Formats: sequence, structure tokens, C-alpha cells
Amino acid sequence: MAKKFGGEFSPGTPDQGASRDTPPRNPFDGAHADPVGIRANLLFAPAILLVFFSLNDGAIGLGLGLIGAALLTLAAWLLREGLRAEAAYNARKVAHRPAFPRKMAASLLTGLGIGVAAFKVELGGGALLGEAGILAPLLYGGIALILHGVAFGLDPLKDKGMEGIDTFQQNRVARAVNEAETHLGAMTDAVKRAGDRQVEARVEQFQATARDLFRTVQEDPRDLTAARKYLTVYLQGARDATVLFADIYARGHDSQARTDYLALLDDLEQNFAARTARMLLDDRADLTIEIDVLRERLQREGVR
Repeated sequence: MAKKFGGEFSPGTPDQGASRDTPPRNPFDGAHADPVGIRANLLFAPAILLVFFSLNDGAIGLGLGLIGAALLTLAAWLLREGLRAEAAYNARKVAHRPAFPRKMAASLLTGLGIGVAAFKVELGGGALLGEAGILAPLLYGGIALILHGVAFGLDPLKDKGMEGIDTFQQNRVARAVNEAETHLGAMTDAVKRAGDRQVEARVEQFQATARDLFRTVQEDPRDLTAARKYLTVYLQGARDATVLFADIYARGHDSQARTDYLALLDDLEQNFAARTARMLLDDRADLTIEIDVLRERLQREGVR
């Protein structure tokens, strides 16, 4: 029979009102496809081809080919990171714009890489710098820059949903969520050592519930105080328990350890879900109070 975990790193009683009869969460609930698609991955191919076709072009041709390939590779990598940053921005109701415009930088580097490749071809054809040999690389680079920008768009250029939000509090939330995500990442790395796909799926399900709490706090930084122990103490305890379980289960596939660990995840998930629901109720209560206060003021001023 499953044994309930308790102690310093287990959730306390205040939020343990979640029902055991709650239906299990769909493991794909909240899942998102990787925003980096085949179009972005294909952009690594031109760099490879440029190096391959520069091998027999002498020292200057090979050098230019390597420079162009480096620019194109960096552009493709920046594009991947920019697409992921944009997806994270779009997934949140409250978000800062990306600190560095990766997609726009990728467009610029793509234009430079194509320009260098075209210049190498012009030199191979015997064109001189003073003639049309410099014009063609500029045209090709400019066209590549524009086409890249049209194909993948621009980075988000302004903050979203930040009106009326204390920036200092928002930064505190960002640091707390980053620390919590570190704990979740450590759980993912540790549970893989156990070699049990069902347990890995169960950990992913708990992580999805935890991220619901993260999003609630990000959308209203005032909830950070109430949720701080969940983002730090409880997740740190979950991480430590996952490491211990993975070590024990990897050695002997202890079924009791597996049962106990799954029971712990059940308790954690129910408490995190209950805390999220309670914060949402508190937010609605605050809104009701604000509405009532405003109505009373309007009535005192004779506005109907």
C-alpha cells in the first residue's frame, strides 16, 4: 500500500483540500510543439554546402567560404533561439520583449553570409572589386536579408500586458520562476536514470501542473508571497526525492520505492493545483472588492 510522504519538504495541510477523485490530467495538456520547424533546420544546409564547394577554391576561396559558412551557421542558430523566445512570449499573457532581437540578427547574418558567398563566386569568376564584382554580392545579400525577414518575421518589439505591473516585483517573479524551472529540469534529468517511461510521464504531468502555478504568479506578481514555498522548498524537496528514487530504482527496480514516489507526486500535484485554484479565487475576490468600492463611490456622487 502506498505510504504518504511527510516532513520538512512536503506540502503542509493548508492546501491539502484537493479531492483524490480528481480525474488524472491529460499528459499532453499544456504541451506545445517545438516552434523550430523544418524550415529553420534546413538553414544549416547552405553553410555545409558552401564549405564543401570551397574546398578546391584555393586559400582565399576557402577562407571566404569558411567565413560565409560561419555567418550562416550562426544565423541559423540565432533563428532557432529567436523562434523559441517568440513562442515563450506568445504563450504568456504578461511578458517582456526579448532582450536581444535574435530573429532580426539572424536575418542580418544571413544577408552577410550570402553576400560573402556571392563575393567568393565573383572572385572565382575573375571580377574586380572596382567593377560589378562588389555590386552582385550586395544585391544577393540584401535580397537574402529581406526574404529571411519576410519568411520568419520580426522579434516582439514591446512588452505585453505590463501596464500597471510593478517592474521590481515582476523581476522578483522572474528570478523565482527561473529557480523553480531549474529544479524541474533537475527532476527530468534524474528520473531518466530510473529507466521507467511511465514514471517519466508522471513526472512530466506533475511539471505541467507546477507550470500552471508559475503562469498564475507571472500574471499577478502579488501572488509570489503565497506561492514562494511552492517554487522553492517544495520543488527542492521534489528534486531531492526524485534523485534518491532514481538511484534506488536504477539499482534494483524496487517496486515499493516506485509506489511511494508516485504517491508523493500525487500529493504534490494535488497541492500545487489547489494552490493555483486558491490564488485564482483570491484574484476574483480582489476584483469583486474593487468593483464594490467603485460602485459605492459612484452612488455617493449620484451616478447611477
